[in-house]
Amino acid sequence: MELSFLKDLFIIFGVSAVVVFMLGKFNIPSIVGFLVAGIILGPHGFSFIEDIHQVELLAEIGVILLMFTIGLEFSLKNLMNLRTLVLGGGFLQVSLTTFATIGISYFILSLPFPVSVFHGFLIALSSTAIVLKLLLDRGEMNTPHGNITVGMLIFQDLCVVPFMLILPVLAGEGGSAQDVVITHLKAAAVIGGVLISAKWGVPHLLHQVVHTRSREL
Repeated sequence: MELSFLKDLFIIFGVSAVVVFMLGKFNIPSIVGFLVAGIILGPHGFSFIEDIHQVELLAEIGVILLMFTIGLEFSLKNLMNLRTLVLGGGFLQVSLTTFATIGISYFILSLPFPVSVFHGFLIALSSTAIVLKLLLDRGEMNTPHGNITVGMLIFQDLCVVPFMLILPVLAGEGGSAQDVVITHLKAAAVIGGVLISAKWGVPHLLHQVVHTRSREL
């Protein structure tokens, strides 16, 4: 089991390095190389990886570490300074993209309306990890367009909550108003806890860690 996982890691790192190196010759971003490597290695490619679920777990950890690194570069204060443009732009982007996709799916492709709405939700959302990685690689996180992009991505992430609440309704499974309210309250509590921790808890904790002068800690 362990040897199989190590072999999978060796294959992933090896193929990824080769693909990223080759695409780098054409000035193609590394994130595209990683995506291409994933397609080659995945179950719909050459199926080089045996245990997909273990690799998926490792990938999720990688995304968490990537978001943490990006968070160190990102200033919430800059986002608040652009809140009007961010909220307006984010709302406009999500709304226009969703309605345009629904129109194309329903009126042109003749798909069922619930399916069209679901497609609208999918197209309206971007991959925060991928876009932020591109901005970070280009050193554009703190630029005006970088701040606006990050703000719109955050707005999209917040839209995931109502989208997820609507999905059971689209699938015909319903969902009571009480469930919707409870879910929103939970989401608000999580966001509030994160903001409070970021403002007071984490800085104090990191100060205590630095005060120990322990490089390992």
